[in-house]
Amino acid sequence: MSVGGVSIILILGVFNLLLLIFQLCTGMRWIKVSFRMHRRTGVTLFVSAIIHAGLAYVTHTHS
Repeated sequence: MSVGGVSIILILGVFNLLLLIFQLCTGMRWIKVSFRMHRRTGVTLFVSAIIHAGLAYVTHTHS
């Protein structure tokens, strides 16, 4: 599965890395955001990580 020749799994992996860095920076208070924003990005990270893992698993088992 790809979008414009780039794997969806790779795109989600990079997205998860960026969300993880953002979560770390806001949790350590290096970047000041509201707790609500921190919580929402945490939930987004969780959902995108589940999708990323599921796609990686399905792709690996079918190849």
